[in-house]
Amino acid sequence: MPQTADDMDAVAVRAWCSLALEALGREREAIDAINVYPVADGDTGTNLYLTVESAAAAVEAVFAAHETGTSVPALADVVRAMAHGALIGARGNSGTILAQLLRGMAGVLADGHDADHLRRALTRAAEAARQAVAHPVEGTVLTVATAAAEAAGRTAGDPRPEAVTQAAYEGARTALDATPGQLDVLGRAGVVDAGGRGLVTVLGALVEAVSGGPPARGTWVTPDIAPVTVAADDCAAGGPADGPAFEVIYLLEARDDAVDRLRARLDGLGDSLVVVGGDGLWNVHVHVDDAGAAVEAGVEAGRPYRIRITHFGADRVHPHQSEPAQRGVVVVVPGDGLSGLCTEAGATTVLARPGEPPASGELVDAIRRAHAREVVLLPNDAELRHTAAAAAEQARTEGIRVALIPTRAAVQGIAALAVHEPDRSFDEDVVAMTAAAGATRYAELAVAERQSWTMAGICQAGDILGLIDGDVAVIGEDVPGTARAVLDRMLSAGGELVTLVLGEDVPDSLAEALQEHVREGYLAVDTVVYRGGRQCAPLLIGVE
Repeated sequence: MPQTADDMDAVAVRAWCSLALEALGREREAIDAINVYPVADGDTGTNLYLTVESAAAAVEAVFAAHETGTSVPALADVVRAMAHGALIGARGNSGTILAQLLRGMAGVLADGHDADHLRRALTRAAEAARQAVAHPVEGTVLTVATAAAEAAGRTAGDPRPEAVTQAAYEGARTALDATPGQLDVLGRAGVVDAGGRGLVTVLGALVEAVSGGPPARGTWVTPDIAPVTVAADDCAAGGPADGPAFEVIYLLEARDDAVDRLRARLDGLGDSLVVVGGDGLWNVHVHVDDAGAAVEAGVEAGRPYRIRITHFGADRVHPHQSEPAQRGVVVVVPGDGLSGLCTEAGATTVLARPGEPPASGELVDAIRRAHAREVVLLPNDAELRHTAAAAAEQARTEGIRVALIPTRAAVQGIAALAVHEPDRSFDEDVVAMTAAAGATRYAELAVAERQSWTMAGICQAGDILGLIDGDVAVIGEDVPGTARAVLDRMLSAGGELVTLVLGEDVPDSLAEALQEHVREGYLAVDTVVYRGGRQCAPLLIGVE
């Protein structure tokens, strides 16, 4: 959605995210193909795409909250959402650095949106990215970002934002062309830096968002370079043959002083260390031989989550050599307790934390990790139906047969997984799982944040709400009483099995009391209890 803008306003930021996502989608495979540093694992384009996808989704959420006629959100809210989305969705070394670049820009643009603020934003972005990398290396995306900022700075006095963005783009292109001469591994492979190329793509989208047209020199294309395959022993330090064996990434809730100590400890454990973020939330990326020690360091610093550990083995450099399974199941779960339960049942899980729904790229990645010819996808959230549909469609283009069962709650996913039979035909299995999910009514308990109207009447802040099939049906004063009332409503229509999923802070005594309530009031109805771990709702209920 290109536009012409007099300054870098909220609409221009929204357009930038959308255009950058489209551009990276087109160039993802080409960027992956030239990825040789710091590890030749062929995923830089994909990681950048997933990072920007998360940023764009966060921006769209801000605009969705302001869909009231001509209302437009404040620029500060939009750029902060962009930075936060990139931070929580950052993937790989390149994605983590891009998240810090966007965070640096957001910190300046939140205070102003003219050409001068845009110049300073690009400068702050380059500085922040370098500060986040433990040992900056020239010939990488850091070099390209610095060149873009310096070129933008040379437009001082020009009041046109489009002049600033065009200069930054040109400076980045020139620096990118020079990267093979700065980094030996790039020169030997005959390619430019993949992360730098991705940044040029993102800056090209910025030019288009601000000026309403593509960059003056058009989209950058690698000249006369075919996709390359780099052997492990051809990589520079950090490659699979002579570098650490694992890539470890996690989000971390921690204080600044604890993160300073964490940086020092991780720097001693491995290389390619990048720590980005602030204000209590950080994204940590490092390559190590001892993945457990890297995670343990995060535990000592604060609370790590969304932990991803990737082995840089032959299967990483040459993926998909093993024979895929016939069928797999991918399940989105709202808590780590259910993640363990579904993993034990043979499913590949995607963790959805409060306020952090998975992007389509994460679902596609999970479908690939299932490594099966046929995959059943259970999103377990009505809000994820479009995201899941997009992920299924992309996976189908890769030759994977995907069936999307539109489960709207975790208890429906549990019911579907319980009847999964991989020995049945795919169609029969999907029908059985769909029927089991459809026969499961679902409910959850939530705490009202403010006074509001509901289908059950007016609730006050702090009231316990009982939502049945997505609508508020009961307003109560405490969790036990509200849970009993919800169960009575649901079981009045009949049922054979009640599933209770308890949140992290809910005592076992609640489950025992509810089980007793069902036994006394409803003959021949069984109850099963699971621990959901850290999840958004204190209690999830399913009735089959």
